[in-house]
Amino acid sequence: MMTEPSPSQTEKKSCNQVFWTVFPHVCFICSLVIYALLGALMFSHVEGNRESNETEAYQTFMRQLWNLSKNSSGNEISFDEFKEEARKLIETIEWEWFGDPKKKWSFLGSLFFCCTVFTTVGYGHTYPVTRPGKYLCMLYALFGIPLMFLVLTDMGDILSSILSTSYNKGRQLQSKILARLSLASCWKKKRDSKSGSLALRQTKVVLHEPLNIKEVLRHHSSLKIKPGQSRNVEIFEHLIARENQFLAPPGPGKFERWSSCPELDSGAMMNHMIDNIDNIGKRVEKLDVPFWLMMLIVFVYISCAAAILPRWESRLNFEGAFYFCFITLTTIGFGDVALEHPNFFLFLSFYIVVGMEIVIIAFKLGQDRLISLYKKLICCIGRKNTPPKMV
Repeated sequence: MMTEPSPSQTEKKSCNQVFWTVFPHVCFICSLVIYALLGALMFSHVEGNRESNETEAYQTFMRQLWNLSKNSSGNEISFDEFKEEARKLIETIEWEWFGDPKKKWSFLGSLFFCCTVFTTVGYGHTYPVTRPGKYLCMLYALFGIPLMFLVLTDMGDILSSILSTSYNKGRQLQSKILARLSLASCWKKKRDSKSGSLALRQTKVVLHEPLNIKEVLRHHSSLKIKPGQSRNVEIFEHLIARENQFLAPPGPGKFERWSSCPELDSGAMMNHMIDNIDNIGKRVEKLDVPFWLMMLIVFVYISCAAAILPRWESRLNFEGAFYFCFITLTTIGFGDVALEHPNFFLFLSFYIVVGMEIVIIAFKLGQDRLISLYKKLICCIGRKNTPPKMV
């Protein structure tokens, strides 16, 4: 005899389904966060505890600067010669000579450096100086960049689903609004027509959703039971019974198997999770939203950060902040704009990761449009060069 599942068992099964669905995404993000934290600890120890900056090159530079200052004070060289010597001397400067390693390579500073490494932004303001630091940086990037791309691909599927669902719902809402407006105008035009056509129109059933017989019987008065129509009503009842039979939820046999042997359900969930991992990146490939809409999202996304960033970066205005955010999200990273407080911008790492994914999706749509354009161009050229068929 089959027993109905209790509410607690049903709730437990729903929680398991949610867990196995969310677990891969959380696992990827947590792996990236842990990798960044471990890298920050490593680089803060290696680079922050390096020896004094007074290397041989630094001593040579200071002696040359001292000699140049003595020569200029004794009027032994002209102003033009001083400018030329000073320019040559400045070209030999290495800026890490004048920075405090412990302050520059603090935990937050090292964490910011790690983010610029595996996101491939690489501003160039902070870089390893010691030989072990350089080797560790290469090794860190070798594993960090693929992990970052995996997170971006996974988040791309999530963003693609959100964008596709939002766009489709917006189109459906637009269609419903236009349909109602069209129907209202149609009723208004036909209101002044003849009464015979009005009576005929009252018996007309208009459906804007897929056919559902119960909804038709419930909302349309023209189909109510009338004398002489009992046979039709009986037919409707049979159709409704068939509809309920096909639309009814599956029986409790599956639940009984799960409650008696939960390993079966767990195995199915595991297989479902593995299939989801195998299909990472497929939703981005299938995303089809207008290219102008994606460009608008990118513009608004960058503009929001550009409006906030100057509040703690006093040297940046909206235009400079917009330029900096664009260079960052596209991973160009010239390094011409330096942040006074990179630790504050570090807390917007989530913004950078999501923004990079939005830009990648926009570039992917742009690439698809270019491919389509090239195909049309090749077909057009091929038709022109094809000789006419002989009759």
